[in-house]
Amino acid sequence: MNILIVDDNPRNIQIVGNILVEQNYNIAYSTDGKRALELANNNDFDLILLDIMMPEMDGFEVCKHLRNNATTIDVPVIFLTAKTDEDSILKGFKAGANDYVTKPFNSSELLARVITQLELHSKRKQLDSLNRNLEIIVKDRTAQLEIANEQLGRIEKSKSDFLSIIGHELRTPLNALVGLNSIMQTTTLTEEQQEYLVSMEQTSNRLARFSEMALLITSLQARSQQPEMFPMKVNILFEMALDELQYRITEKNIKLFVSPVSDSMLVIGDSELIRNCLVILIENAINNLPDGGIIELYSFENDKKEICLQVSDNGPGFTNEILDFFTNEFDPVTMSDRASSGLSLTAVRLIMEAHGGRISINNKPEGGAKVYLLFKQPA
Repeated sequence: MNILIVDDNPRNIQIVGNILVEQNYNIAYSTDGKRALELANNNDFDLILLDIMMPEMDGFEVCKHLRNNATTIDVPVIFLTAKTDEDSILKGFKAGANDYVTKPFNSSELLARVITQLELHSKRKQLDSLNRNLEIIVKDRTAQLEIANEQLGRIEKSKSDFLSIIGHELRTPLNALVGLNSIMQTTTLTEEQQEYLVSMEQTSNRLARFSEMALLITSLQARSQQPEMFPMKVNILFEMALDELQYRITEKNIKLFVSPVSDSMLVIGDSELIRNCLVILIENAINNLPDGGIIELYSFENDKKEICLQVSDNGPGFTNEILDFFTNEFDPVTMSDRASSGLSLTAVRLIMEAHGGRISINNKPEGGAKVYLLFKQPA
């Protein structure tokens, strides 16, 4: 450890120096303040013992200069003083001193205070070193994260581009097939040909819906499709979904009941995605109902302060296979063995999760099913 002793009295320097040398400390000294500042600026001292009463530049002034110099700002200073009045001691601490020792010196006290300041200085240096190393590590990790985020961004863009290409490649032949069906309906066909045409139309429409659903699920899982969040009136959402399915409701003579909805009841979300959810749930109910079945739509606030949109029917309810499929991630490998309604419910679940909401499914004891779309209300 390197210690600088500053005192205009050589006798004091000798006394203090002898005490410290016996403890194997390296000693340097100065008899005036200006020279002491030069030594401190050009050497790496672990401690400075500084006399207060010196000519030209006293210890208070020297200490202020030390604290204003970036090289010496953290070097601990112990004042050597014959002054024991409170004002002088307070002035020393205000100048930047860490401690003081009164003259005449008590060697045990002097060593105890020196050891304390050296240990504190050593701990501070260790802490500074740890902080610098931590800053380097954090900077390095931040750079790695930025690189990883850039790579992830490129991957996500590739996913999005791939989904767009796949979507286009799927939709183009399907649209052509649907268009061909429409053209063939204008021609004269035999009864058998007409049956084939109806079957082909149903199959192509089912394939189109299935493809759209698979693409929607994949885009939601890949996060290439993010909801655009706006306040929406629940009654308008119900109307939009029912308008799309009115022909199916009429075709199967479905008895429809929609509970009165207040104009003030709102959910926050993407109107197109939420409409899709309602269409999926209502269409699933229609598909599983006999002619003349019942569908009921409700909206209310539950005890968790969630806005609930409920679709209820008196059909056969959900099979265990569909419920199992719904509670697991969409897996394209096993998809072919699953019911299409399970796939569509997975899309609903992913849409709700993207909105920070959830979906709940229950089979009614008396028969039929209840499905709830649950939205958190804005804070």
